[in-house]
Amino acid sequence: MTQSNRISGGQIDRGQTLRFTFDGQGFTGHPGDTLASALLANGVRLMGRSFKYHRPRGPLTAGSEEPNALVELRSGARREPNTRATVAELFDGLEATSQNRWPSLRFDAMAVNDRLSSFFAAGFYYKTFMWPRSFWEKLYEPIIRRAAGLGSVSREEDPDLYDKGFLHCDLLVIGAGPAGLMAALTAGRAGARVILADEDFRMGGRLNAETFTIGQVAGADWAAGVVTELATMPNVRLMPRTTVIGAFDHGIHGAVERLGDHLAEPAAGKPRQILWRIYARRSVLAGGATERPIAFENNDRPGIMLAGAMRAYANRWAVTAGQRVAVFTNNDDGLRTAADLRAKGVDLVEVIDSRKGDMIVDSRGRLGLKSVTVQDSKGQRRDITVDALAVSGGWNPNVNLYSHHRARPVWDDTIVAFVPGADGPPGLTVAGAAAGVLSTHGALRTGRDAAIAALGLTGAAPDLPEAEDATPRITPLWHVPQGKGRAWIDQQNDVTVKDVKLAAQENFISVEHLKRYTTLGMATDQGKTGNVLGLAVMAELTGRSIPQTGTTIYRPPYTPVAMGTLAGRSRGAEFKPVRMTPSHHWAREQCAVFVEVGNWLRTQWVPKDGETEWRQSVDREVLATRRSVGICDVTTLGKIDIQGTDAGAFLDRVYANTFSTLKVGKCRYGLMLREDGLVYDDGTTARLAEHEYVMTTTTANAVGVFRHLEFCRQCLWPDMDVQLISTTEAWAQFSVAGPNARNLLEKIVDQDISDAAFPYMGAGNVTVCGGLRARLFRISFSGELAFEIAVPTRYGDALLREMLARGAEYDPVVYGTEALGVMRVEKGHVAGGELNGQSTALNMGLGKMVSQKKDSIGRVLSTREGLTDPEGYRLVGVRPVDPAARLTAGSHFLDIGAAAVAANDAGWLTSKVYSPHIGSDIALGYLKAGAGRIGQRMRAVNLLAGQDTEVEIVSPHFFDPEGERLRG
Repeated sequence: MTQSNRISGGQIDRGQTLRFTFDGQGFTGHPGDTLASALLANGVRLMGRSFKYHRPRGPLTAGSEEPNALVELRSGARREPNTRATVAELFDGLEATSQNRWPSLRFDAMAVNDRLSSFFAAGFYYKTFMWPRSFWEKLYEPIIRRAAGLGSVSREEDPDLYDKGFLHCDLLVIGAGPAGLMAALTAGRAGARVILADEDFRMGGRLNAETFTIGQVAGADWAAGVVTELATMPNVRLMPRTTVIGAFDHGIHGAVERLGDHLAEPAAGKPRQILWRIYARRSVLAGGATERPIAFENNDRPGIMLAGAMRAYANRWAVTAGQRVAVFTNNDDGLRTAADLRAKGVDLVEVIDSRKGDMIVDSRGRLGLKSVTVQDSKGQRRDITVDALAVSGGWNPNVNLYSHHRARPVWDDTIVAFVPGADGPPGLTVAGAAAGVLSTHGALRTGRDAAIAALGLTGAAPDLPEAEDATPRITPLWHVPQGKGRAWIDQQNDVTVKDVKLAAQENFISVEHLKRYTTLGMATDQGKTGNVLGLAVMAELTGRSIPQTGTTIYRPPYTPVAMGTLAGRSRGAEFKPVRMTPSHHWAREQCAVFVEVGNWLRTQWVPKDGETEWRQSVDREVLATRRSVGICDVTTLGKIDIQGTDAGAFLDRVYANTFSTLKVGKCRYGLMLREDGLVYDDGTTARLAEHEYVMTTTTANAVGVFRHLEFCRQCLWPDMDVQLISTTEAWAQFSVAGPNARNLLEKIVDQDISDAAFPYMGAGNVTVCGGLRARLFRISFSGELAFEIAVPTRYGDALLREMLARGAEYDPVVYGTEALGVMRVEKGHVAGGELNGQSTALNMGLGKMVSQKKDSIGRVLSTREGLTDPEGYRLVGVRPVDPAARLTAGSHFLDIGAAAVAANDAGWLTSKVYSPHIGSDIALGYLKAGAGRIGQRMRAVNLLAGQDTEVEIVSPHFFDPEGERLRG
């Protein structure tokens, strides 16, 4: 097709032709076009269907506020639904498809909803689908979801990359119109670090859409010159195609930069979009203003658009929206559109100015505008044949970002719109049209002044170029009351004046109730073109002013953001950070199997040749450790250095047991309670010097415990002389366990570590391998003679290899978390399964550790009646009567012969392993009055797994109950 609606001029590159398709039909355009401008140039007005009634719709705007022209771009895995055609840059080979229609855009079977609109008024869903209740999920919701909706997502994996980044600046300027350019230029020339962000691919804002001159130069050329100068400044960062989506605390702004949306495919290895977190000392909001329509009967037909948008298509993209055009306005800006269209040679049929008493009361043309009905001041009506209508009801400053801190805008009668008040985000200044200053000179002036005020610049202010400085003249007209049909306010969600009237009639007059009852402003455009219109109608109906009626809350994001952008690189293997232990590279060389433990990747087991299943590897590691010596990487345990003259007293308060009496060179097992008396964490803490302790925590609670300690230090006891630092990443730590543990370490440690010199629960600073500083703790989690040795993290891999080499005569084995779990259950040590957030010290058989001689967090509430019941849950050991039977963690204890119902539940299995020493599954569990049931038989029932196993209740200490090996 030829570009029948292309006119002269514009800012497109006519030297290149771009080919694209829309609903399978081929068209052409030029670089600089948007999809909407290219389609309009080719005579295509119908681009979409509305959400509820599936009414035919064309573009209403020329920017990101577009409610109607939503399309799907690309195909396959890169299919992108709900894209605004008005901001989608044209590129060669672009595939675009209309959405929310079936079977085609021109004939949509779901348009029958429009014929039944009287049944689908505001509140229809709430009133109709309440009964019978059981129908909702099975009948109502599926039907509604099929009937309503927007685009469809691809079910293939997105092949594009997304990223996140951080930027810092002295001044962030949001919007690159005349106000934003002047603010950036003023700050940039002063040497400040400036970021200038604009959502358009061509900076200049409305200057690109107008015929104004600035300093005797065309406004678009002046903007291009300023952008060129800013680009040469090393202290200025220009960010076109970047939408600032939210203003957050402490001067932080979120911004989405679209690096590859205007390309068929992003460059290899490059992100398609980046979500930036911008830290700005000060910011200037120069986001411009959004034009609003006037509601009249059938004001939503394709070909009816905002006057400023029609002017932009003509001046920037050299496109006329139709061959015969009319203008309907209540202000002088609409007259500006009429003048520009005439100057472009467009056939301007008529200007209908409501200030003279003339109004448009209806329109005709199902798939596109064919005529409008005009009523003059005397009530006489006449039809005008037109295929495009420009409507201007005034301009609303874009106060969204200013209001993201719940700041309420204030009403300005001069421009008949809401403008920013005085309680916006700290450090944010508003300039230009966003501040309600609608002239070009005013925008330049306020932009300059905002930069000066934000940065505290002194000296003479830069001179401003000459520019138009017209005072806006407007007489409010929100909707034409003469029509009997539907007049549209929110065009995407099909909200009409009648819907607002119904909301008022049913007493939904609060703006928040109005929004939810009618869905006004709840579409992807967030009511940018319709909200104020709806508020004005509600104000009329209730006899209040518009400011008395109020506004709804503005929330981020300013425009829709793709889920992939929010996720960034956090997908697939990079879904979350991966932390590797110092032994990771060695383990990978041995083809170890890894398991995720929080953010850590830990060795689960290390298979050997000939082992065909995982349990063979785990059994071997357990037996080898208990027979000779095993090494396990325990770097993941939390490590916290605690220093200060009050360190011991501090530990007494955070631990249930006492640590101030711990001798230097010794360590002690500690139990930490929450404020409610339940167990928070456990671990060992060593005293390395008079005022220096080293605490270890479980891997899962490493971060949480450190935060808890910092809270206690800073908020509960700020006067205590205590300093904390997390050293988890600073030390590589290995457990060396088994009868030959000391023999192996004697080949590594430079000091005497005999039983006399380094007894059980000893701790201290040592050196290894001829002088490398290290820490040594004689503690055991496996029930064997064991030590934990720590060296600076960078030496961890080398230390492991050195221990394996020097201790080769003892046939050392490196064991993983599965073998570690087997040995700890054999020894009856509690871990994650038992520390489930519901456990007490009494449950675990550690009630005596809660000292009653001192106060500590959780001590008082740990004595509550419900937590001290002598018949309460106690830790027990479990093994099946039949050694071949299987147990499952989570199974529940039931008496022999008892029905498997909740009333008979006596407890549950917390952890289960297979013990090669016992020759069967064994488990730990919490059993009511468990201490008194040792030796009895019960059932372990798991209905989900279909298991009902007879078990014997035994001591939780399956292996070496006297601890002889532990102290060997």
